[in-house]
Amino acid sequence: MQDLLTELEKDGSLFEAGHFQLRLDVLDRLDAAISFAGPDSLDGELVLRAQKLAARLEAANATLYRSLRAEIQRGECPALFSDFLAQFRVEVAEGKWPRGNGYDFLDELIAGVFAFEEPDEDHVAARAENVFYQPTPMRHLFALMARNAISSDDVFVDLGSGLGHVTMLVSICTGARSRGIELEPAFVAAARECAQRLGLKRVSFAEQDARDADFSSGAVFYLYTPFSGSILAAVLDSLRREALQRPIKVCAFGPCVEIVAREKWLKSAGAVETDRMAVFVS
Repeated sequence: MQDLLTELEKDGSLFEAGHFQLRLDVLDRLDAAISFAGPDSLDGELVLRAQKLAARLEAANATLYRSLRAEIQRGECPALFSDFLAQFRVEVAEGKWPRGNGYDFLDELIAGVFAFEEPDEDHVAARAENVFYQPTPMRHLFALMARNAISSDDVFVDLGSGLGHVTMLVSICTGARSRGIELEPAFVAAARECAQRLGLKRVSFAEQDARDADFSSGAVFYLYTPFSGSILAAVLDSLRREALQRPIKVCAFGPCVEIVAREKWLKSAGAVETDRMAVFVS
């Protein structure tokens, strides 16, 4: 551990704003080193050094979160987010479309910036055909936006929006008017509070059953398998009726991709796999 600490303590670049991912990796290494430290006095001193370094790295992350929130509150897409979008545009153009259901540093970053007061499980009701809440992995959303699937003129509708990660980030990065539809009151309350704190004027959340929602203004609809069975069938039928009036897009991720792909009124615009973001056009 001593060699590791000496090396890290000398690396001033760890505290630069753009090195967020590196800081997370170092924090994981420090946590592992602390966990395996022995009981002797030398290890005790090294643990204190490791804890002090970890605290400095956490403070650098907190500073970054505040800076990004300030940019958003000024009505800007943070430069760091724009950099990520540019990177994803290159990767998507090269056919390196993200896949997999796991989370990475982007999810940690967005969670830190949004700083949700996430409700505990005791306050979340269990309902038939509603799927256990999991946020969309942010790399998939960045790749979707990098594909220019959503424009500033669109109304983006997130069906089963949960805590609102997708709804808010889409509006921040694309300028689109963004609506979240979510049945769980605790999630809606947390999402509204976050959107208000960030000053997001083009974002709204409705506490509503998606089967009863008005889709008439929507242009791009998103589903991360928020429900199944008869609810999903009813929502897809509502979207089909909307598509009779105007062209729409349906973006999907997770197990619902295979069900959406079977809708004859939709045509896929690229790969159709459950662990990759799929885009369909009417």
